[in-house]
Amino acid sequence: MPVYEYLCDSCGPFTDMRPMAEYEDPQDCPTCASVSPRVILTAPQFSCMPASQRKAHATNERSANAPKTLDEYKSSHGANCGCCSSKKSRLVTKTRSGAKGFPTARPWMISH
Repeated sequence: MPVYEYLCDSCGPFTDMRPMAEYEDPQDCPTCASVSPRVILTAPQFSCMPASQRKAHATNERSANAPKTLDEYKSSHGANCGCCSSKKSRLVTKTRSGAKGFPTARPWMISH
């Protein structure tokens, strides 16, 4: 059950656990028993969520203008991953004379 926040006019804010079906209903203040409306005072927290899901939410919320640093990128890939390994590219070939060739890229272009 989620925890909702309520605001009593005389006692101030308080929280209570309620079913989601009752999220709009007012709640009685635990101190003075007056009817108090639901308010949103703080941002939702994911404290009960597993760490892997919290990390996934944080990754999804990452801003597009804040890319990963080199250390973050290296830590997310293994030593022999296909995207950043030190293997030679299959698009470049070399002849005995040392000239480079690009057989699958653009065959009409001449290499320097």
